[in-house]
Amino acid sequence: MDGAILAKVNSWLTGNYDENTKAEIVRLQKENPEELTESFYQNLEFGTGGLRGIMGIGTNRINKYTIGMATQGYSNYLKNSFPSQMVKVAIAHDSRNSSRFFAETAAKIFAANGIKVFLFQSLRPTPELSFTIRYLGCQGGVVCTASHNPKEYNGYKAYWNDGGQLVPPHDHNVIAEVEKISSVDEVRWTGGESHITMIGKEIDEAYISMVKNLSVYPEIIELQHNLCIVYTPIHGTGIKLVPDVLQRFGFSNVHVVDEQAGPDGNFPTVLYPNPEEKETMSLGLKKAREIDADILLGTDPDADRVGVGVKNDRGEWILLNGNQTAVLAFNYLIEARKVKGIAQPNDIVIKTIVTTDMIDDIARESNIKCYNVLTGFKWIAELIKEKEKTENYVIGGEESYGLMIGSKLRDKDAVSAVAILCEMAAYEKNRGKTLYEKLIDLYLQFGFYKEFLISITKKGMDGQKQIADMMSTFRQNPPSTINGSAVIRLLDYETRKEKNLGTGETRNIELPASNVLQFILEDGSKISARPSGTEPKIKFYFSVNDKLKTISSFHAMDDLLQKRIDGIISDMKLM
Repeated sequence: MDGAILAKVNSWLTGNYDENTKAEIVRLQKENPEELTESFYQNLEFGTGGLRGIMGIGTNRINKYTIGMATQGYSNYLKNSFPSQMVKVAIAHDSRNSSRFFAETAAKIFAANGIKVFLFQSLRPTPELSFTIRYLGCQGGVVCTASHNPKEYNGYKAYWNDGGQLVPPHDHNVIAEVEKISSVDEVRWTGGESHITMIGKEIDEAYISMVKNLSVYPEIIELQHNLCIVYTPIHGTGIKLVPDVLQRFGFSNVHVVDEQAGPDGNFPTVLYPNPEEKETMSLGLKKAREIDADILLGTDPDADRVGVGVKNDRGEWILLNGNQTAVLAFNYLIEARKVKGIAQPNDIVIKTIVTTDMIDDIARESNIKCYNVLTGFKWIAELIKEKEKTENYVIGGEESYGLMIGSKLRDKDAVSAVAILCEMAAYEKNRGKTLYEKLIDLYLQFGFYKEFLISITKKGMDGQKQIADMMSTFRQNPPSTINGSAVIRLLDYETRKEKNLGTGETRNIELPASNVLQFILEDGSKISARPSGTEPKIKFYFSVNDKLKTISSFHAMDDLLQKRIDGIISDMKLM
């Protein structure tokens, strides 16, 4: 074992760590030294969104001590930032194993630092935490979750006083404060329990009322209240609020997938609790087929992502991808608000740079400004804050199954998304259409945009280097053609420069620096590459499009566009 790693291990064996932790280190020394090395070879990075990693002992794992040191650093920054105020934070957690323990640990540390803590008495969705920060006037907040990651993972997401995740300068400043905590002995573990207040039902009611106010067409729900809805919380927090919200909206025919209704951090019915995955949604699809449902919805463990299933023109149940869901949701709120007469001349929508450009086209057709921001809802939240005095935010979203409707919270929200998507299905059913048919209509009007995502995982000690090398290669030696089409523009968000490869002209990109590359091809295709901010992955996003002339030609065009994507992937040697 490397000497530096061994020194870390020995510091845990001799330091103020509990006996169970020390016993586990001894066991790994004997039985699994490779795992011990992985657990200590680096410090788990407190990134711009917080912590996320595998649970276990060691500096590179999620445990009481890494959570504790992060909370102490965040406490220090909050107190320095609001020196003349009684600092308040809200804390929530999901259904993952140890999430409650981590939330209580963080609550005790904040409280020991003299910070007023509002701790949910049991698991709650992440979006409710964002709402609560604003509702209770908190300066910050934390949710213990690893979102859609496998059961071995957990995490710690930090929020600021606007209800959004940390953005500059606070993200880097908090990281600096966390990195100053060099020992668990610097953590104030206990001593302020009187500063902790339990919260629950009263916040639920305020949140549900807020979501209900997002409804555009309650009168159509009344007509279509029997819309057949299948919902699965995938063993997560959605069960706490989604059924109640749907009932409050007026839907009377909601079927919860019983096998996945109970919160369970082992996620026993799935390999991966991610509604993007067909396997994860298979029980929901089965129930939808059995009862001939109108729509299927599934939320991830912390209920910030939503997956949607619909029946296609062949009578088959299919899952929409995140871009398709976003297209339908954005279009519904733009169209329905216009028809209802409540659209405002200063309405805006926001999406991320890797989300389908079809949304830009839809917004442009209705003379609504569509802003593009970096990946992550914290950037959507930051732009809302910048624009809220002069422009009216309606909806934001990204391709990773996230939507944020209305401005009363500042993170993606699958609970309100489920409700609005069901209202949208009722709206279309009232007009004699299915959601699938509506999507095809939009393709006919705006062009058929097809997107695809590849995530390449690079685990272990050299994984980050491999990812960095891949980005460096594409950045320093960009291809001149991809799949037979010339690369006409290269956008490098790290240098914040866009280059026209034909003329050599460059222009500035008016967004914060980020490690993202985009290749724009002559045939209209777009390829984006970026390392994940939360997992040891590099992601490649592909978007191709063409004109769809008739409904009957949809499947042939779908095949053609998929072949174009396959050709791009092959030419870039990604698979």
